[in-house]
Amino acid sequence: MAVPGSVQKTEEEWQAILSPEQFRILRQKGTEYPGTGEYNKFYGEGVYNCAGCGTPLYKSTTKFDSGCGWPAFFEGLPGAITRTPDPDGRRVEITCTACGGHLGHVFKGEGFPTPTDERHCVNSVSIKFTSAS
Repeated sequence: MAVPGSVQKTEEEWQAILSPEQFRILRQKGTEYPGTGEYNKFYGEGVYNCAGCGTPLYKSTTKFDSGCGWPAFFEGLPGAITRTPDPDGRRVEITCTACGGHLGHVFKGEGFPTPTDERHCVNSVSIKFTSAS
């Protein structure tokens, strides 16, 4: 497991390795339009890694269809995801623990039939899928 904050780069270094859309979302905390992401309706078997630094974040077995327009997971890999309340107190941001890349937000108590009653609402641009096969 990566040490928290172990992937340190300047904003210029991030801009050099990320696409403009990845930079906007991962580093500037943007959001992709609902229903447009590559992984919204994707259900392959494997692991979803941070698109910025490659750290494993989610197992495919924790992905579910929430109907929200973004990939949804009910839990991340232990220690891989950091939660930070938004300044307005209404939402909780989730970031990659290793590099600080913005993933999306986590919501609790929405009543989805998952083991955690959580929905990690993640931008497809923030993750890269690695097939189990």
